[in-house]
Amino acid sequence: MSEIMLSAKGLQRRFGGLKAVSDVSLDIFQNEIHAVIGPNGAGKSTLINLLSGDIPVSGGKVLLGARDITDLAPNTRAMAGVGRSYQKTTIFMDSTVFENVRLAAQAHSGHALRMLGHVRNDTAANASTQAAISETGLTERSGTIARFMSHGEQRQLEIAMVLATNPRVILLDEPLAGMGQAEALRMIALIRALKQGRGVLLVEHDMDAVFALADRLTVMADGQVIASGSPDHVRNHPAVRTAYLGEHEVAA
Repeated sequence: MSEIMLSAKGLQRRFGGLKAVSDVSLDIFQNEIHAVIGPNGAGKSTLINLLSGDIPVSGGKVLLGARDITDLAPNTRAMAGVGRSYQKTTIFMDSTVFENVRLAAQAHSGHALRMLGHVRNDTAANASTQAAISETGLTERSGTIARFMSHGEQRQLEIAMVLATNPRVILLDEPLAGMGQAEALRMIALIRALKQGRGVLLVEHDMDAVFALADRLTVMADGQVIASGSPDHVRNHPAVRTAYLGEHEVAA
């Protein structure tokens, strides 16, 4: 059986009297893509923020392997092996692809504030940078200023920056948002490749992409898990169809 890379155990998050996430548990396995879906307001983004440490939990635990990381800050979780992308692209628009990715690699190695000359001679960071750029298919765009890239390429760049930190788990928050069909197909192929040796959590509204990619699915509604399991199990679950009635047709 595959290794559990990241676990949520009874996660809760309250905003005043509102329970945005209520007793949510799930496991992200190595070599698998675990998709979290649900109607708008289901608690998906809150969940991914709890896993990454961007917001604190009100209850429950987050485990990276056997290590309890519940109280760790986002940067500490990143150093431990939790990488994530955001709904809005977070890159340096006036820097090249290589410079963006190398900065992420340097930050992970603890050398982000080195003098420029030392940075250029940081063999390990440069090797991590080249590997991440290659894995995301951006080798030919390495010297391109980020602002002159398409939206899809910018999302690829963001994932390259995540890969440069050598993550064990990758959290992807709506990576296909705003993409045309051709860019979406390239991103789907990239996400599928990301799971090799890693665990991937995917929050996405594109149901065709979700069912094409996911090895395991968790469905949320009103901050709670209403179904979890294989795509076939979830596709035929009556509570899932009810939750999506009038909002999505669950892919056949």
